[in-house]
Amino acid sequence: MKDLGERIAVVIAGLLVAIAAPNAIAQSSANDEAMLKLARDRNCMTCHAADRTLLAPAFRDIARRYARQPHAVEDLVKSISDGSRGTWGNIPMPASPQLAPGEAERLARWVLGFTR
Repeated sequence: MKDLGERIAVVIAGLLVAIAAPNAIAQSSANDEAMLKLARDRNCMTCHAADRTLLAPAFRDIARRYARQPHAVEDLVKSISDGSRGTWGNIPMPASPQLAPGEAERLARWVLGFTR
C-alpha cells in the first residue's frame, strides 16, 4: 500500500507541475514582452539587438561577458545609467537620463538573462 501511495504522490506532483508550467511560461513571456517594450521605449534597441551585433553588442554577448561576475547587475546598471566608454570598443555608450528609478536595474537583469 505504501508503494501505491508513493506512486499516487508522484502522479499528483507531476500533474501539479504540468498545470503550473504553462502559467510560468506565460508569465515569463509576458515579462519578456514588457521588457522588450521598455528597451524599445528607452531607445536601447536603436543600438542593441538580442542576438546580433548592431552598432553595439548583442544582449546575449553582454550577458555572456558578465556571466558569473559577482557585481554584474551593479556594473551593468552603472553602464546603462551613466554610459560607458571603451568597454566594447571605440563607440561609447551614452548615458540614459530618461530612465525612471529602477528601470536600469530591470533592464540589466533582463539583459543578463540572455545567457539561456
